[in-house]
Amino acid sequence: MKKTALVIIDVQNAMFMEEDPVYQGEVLIQNIKDLLEKARTSGSSVFFVQHNEGVGQPLENGTMGWEIHPEIAPGDQDIIIQKTTPDSFHKTDFEEHLQHRKVEHLVLAGIQTDICVDTTCRRAFSMGYDVTLVADAHSTWNSGSLSARQVIDHHNSVLKWFARVKEASDLQFNE
Repeated sequence: MKKTALVIIDVQNAMFMEEDPVYQGEVLIQNIKDLLEKARTSGSSVFFVQHNEGVGQPLENGTMGWEIHPEIAPGDQDIIIQKTTPDSFHKTDFEEHLQHRKVEHLVLAGIQTDICVDTTCRRAFSMGYDVTLVADAHSTWNSGSLSARQVIDHHNSVLKWFARVKEASDLQFNE
């Protein structure tokens, strides 16, 4: 059986600000909490990817907006990866941590569907990882003429070329 890790991408406080919250944020948090419970119960590794922006930006390192959402706060055993681009692997130590733990299967969740989740999914696949995208545990915002729901549905359809796409309730973590 392949060693699995849960990867939670950019679920940070700024994504839930009242003036422009991520689509269905409460559902997203609940589904990620359920995934965390399953992953931790199974003994799977848990990675939090945290995006860093420059001074004055919503995800400025060290600010409240930059912090990981408190309802899914990392535990002592979890690993936090810092990144500055949409790709969780680019100029980070993510791959080294995965190799050290002999992880072969990544379960992806988080924000933003059409940027960081998409980029990390495709990159992981290209690097040879077995990837599962949790269909109801990633989110985004409306984009031009597309609603957030349309963006999510589109990515769940397109990313099936790079990952198995499963609902959180159907996902099991087995080492």
